[in-house]
Amino acid sequence: MTDSIRRQGELTALAKQVLDKDRLSLGDQARMDETEERLRDLWNLGRNLVLAWCPDEHGIRVLVMPNYIIAAIGEEMRENEDKAAAGDSDHSFVQSIFASKKLVTPERLFEMSQRFSSEPSFIALSFQPGADMSLELIDDVVDRYGLTYVEDRAVALFDIVGFSLYSPLEQVAQLNSLAYSMNSAHSKMLTKEMDINFTRTTTGDGFYVWNRDRSIQANVNLYHFMHLVLADNAIARRKSSGKVTPLLRTCFHVGGHYEFHQAEGLNPTTYSYIVGDVTIELARLIDQALAGQIVLGDFQVPMPDEKTGEMVRVDPVDFIERTQETLSSLEGLALSGEAIDAIKCYLTGAQNIDGDFTIKKYLVTDKHGLSRHAYNAKVNIYRENSDPIYLGVQDSELESFAPAVDDDELVRDLMTA
Repeated sequence: MTDSIRRQGELTALAKQVLDKDRLSLGDQARMDETEERLRDLWNLGRNLVLAWCPDEHGIRVLVMPNYIIAAIGEEMRENEDKAAAGDSDHSFVQSIFASKKLVTPERLFEMSQRFSSEPSFIALSFQPGADMSLELIDDVVDRYGLTYVEDRAVALFDIVGFSLYSPLEQVAQLNSLAYSMNSAHSKMLTKEMDINFTRTTTGDGFYVWNRDRSIQANVNLYHFMHLVLADNAIARRKSSGKVTPLLRTCFHVGGHYEFHQAEGLNPTTYSYIVGDVTIELARLIDQALAGQIVLGDFQVPMPDEKTGEMVRVDPVDFIERTQETLSSLEGLALSGEAIDAIKCYLTGAQNIDGDFTIKKYLVTDKHGLSRHAYNAKVNIYRENSDPIYLGVQDSELESFAPAVDDDELVRDLMTA
């Protein structure tokens, strides 16, 4: 496959993410190619990042900065964490740039260039942005050459237990098996009109998976996606022999991260990568997780409500309640030929004298001596004419995972959240 054909395929796929179309006109493809070619020159093999852009009558104006300056800004932000917590204006300004869309007004672009003492670059184009080509489509093309910060996205981490102990061919088989389970889960959700716009990146012995969409429901849909992946994997393990189907442990967390596109040859990759607080927390939690366990991080994040648009704060208990409320939408899906009758997801805990179950919070300490709270989750899937599928680890099996926080402390935590 030639480079031009490969690039055309990548750009067509990119346009689908924005416009939800099966294909672009030849004219749009040509205009995308032209925009990419001009941006690639400024990008300079990955040395520079695009911070923002605005349309111009005969092209676009782009604010570009070298990677090392961005890194220096990050170092300064770390050194001024106290100021940042107090609402330091410089920190807030920089963070707002990464958290906002790259498409800005000319006034905003001028303000940014003044703060960074850097003049925007002008890219001449043979067409008029906005008239001959959608600004949304241009913005998505530009986004691949920049850096984005997201503060409230859910991410799931699927980790293959004992991966390093398998032979290379067994590792390939297990990664392919996990990838198939993810594709199968996605396909099943589409039949219920639950479109999860997910992407993933490999960790070497598993995958980070997240939803490109941003809302509470988007994060809930990712949780649905996660337990459908685990269900498909559990069924495959029952049917398979040898070491072709992986034993998984899984973590789910909501938090902030940076999203970017790495350099691949002379171009940025089509698919993005993430790194930040949420991936760091997931990596530290997964190290302590047991085989077969589902761990939820302890998050308190503002998330946009899909129906009202208002920002609300969501913790793991609220999140699981929202998830349980929408599980009925998955009833009727077929797993291994048997339709789902019901699904129950919950956080585990001890039974009290009234017969009700509490929710236990665990204190997980990593190899660096750093601690964080987490929850143990379970999912029960009931099917017609088949045995139930139980996902996760029972609360009684968690002695080697982490110590439980005292119930009184948990109550105080919930009251002050």
